[in-house]
Amino acid sequence: MCTSLLYRDASNRAYLGRTLELSLELPYQVAFFPKETELSSVVQGHPSTSWTMRHAAIAVTMPAAPPAVGAVAGSADLKVIEGLNDAGLTFSVQSYSQASGPQESFDTARAAISAVDLGAFVLGQFSSVAELKEALTNLQIVLEPVPILGGLEMPFHYAVHDTTGASLVIEFHRGVRTVYDNPVGVMTNAPQFSWHLTNLDNYTFLSNVDRSKARFMDYDAAQPGSGIAKAGLPGTDTSVDRFIRAVYYANFAEKQTEPDKAVQMVAHIMNNFDRPRGIAIDPPELGSAHLHVEGHALKTVPTEFTSWTSLTDLDRRLFLLRDSGGMNYACIDLNKLAGASDFFAVPMRQITPSTANVSALFAPSGTL
Repeated sequence: MCTSLLYRDASNRAYLGRTLELSLELPYQVAFFPKETELSSVVQGHPSTSWTMRHAAIAVTMPAAPPAVGAVAGSADLKVIEGLNDAGLTFSVQSYSQASGPQESFDTARAAISAVDLGAFVLGQFSSVAELKEALTNLQIVLEPVPILGGLEMPFHYAVHDTTGASLVIEFHRGVRTVYDNPVGVMTNAPQFSWHLTNLDNYTFLSNVDRSKARFMDYDAAQPGSGIAKAGLPGTDTSVDRFIRAVYYANFAEKQTEPDKAVQMVAHIMNNFDRPRGIAIDPPELGSAHLHVEGHALKTVPTEFTSWTSLTDLDRRLFLLRDSGGMNYACIDLNKLAGASDFFAVPMRQITPSTANVSALFAPSGTL
């Protein structure tokens, strides 16, 4: 469903790459939340939680409930899926089907926050993973049904990164919340994050060194070309295999010295997690379950594909996006929005660039 990874350049600056896979196209909105935006979260049976955005943020969003025809979504309607704030903190929502279950006992006299509002709360209030981790000890987070997902209880888990390269995973497994420090900066989907780290212990043999020669009895074997180092990497698109591959690429990719080159490197890395339609299909009698979104019914055999990919330069506050319609990225510089004071949302399909046609450069003047 999703893959995210943190890459560090030669100066240890942090960059985040992330893909989102679903079996249907959704009307994602790219939204700017300015400082001083007033937001709140209401959980039935609890006092509401209200906050003022201390940090401006740019984010990919979706509504939690099906919008009325012709309605214009506001800051309270759109929920953060992937975002960056002006302190360089990122927040990522990824599918986790094992989230729902009996939840811990909550103090109903105290305010609580719905998990659907967690992204806006985190990006609006915190500047570092350490700040957030401390706040989480006293924060009541409730998994509530999401109307647009047919009433599923927030089937997701969450990754947070900051400019120091610190990473955190917030996971609800069968309703029980666990907060993990993330030493590898990678997250995919189920099983539990701790299981993925244990599974990584099975891959201590991985290396980026090509061993292209060997002697077997009296025969000297030699590879005809380079690339054998990747032979031990698992090859499927399951969350288990993607986790291992993401760790491999983030760890071994060449450490760039220039930030622009580092962003390009993350783009190249994320190409390895790009899934075209039809590469794997899920017939009802053989395949796995998929998220069903109200008003967006599947009309064909499901095939998961990469809906969009984001790249984030945490240090320079740059947020780049491309959708399934092209391979070029649009870049949003959060620094340049520092003086903006109004909430604003734009359909993703309107900002992702198409491929440029440069034929005229190769033709005599006036012939095209």
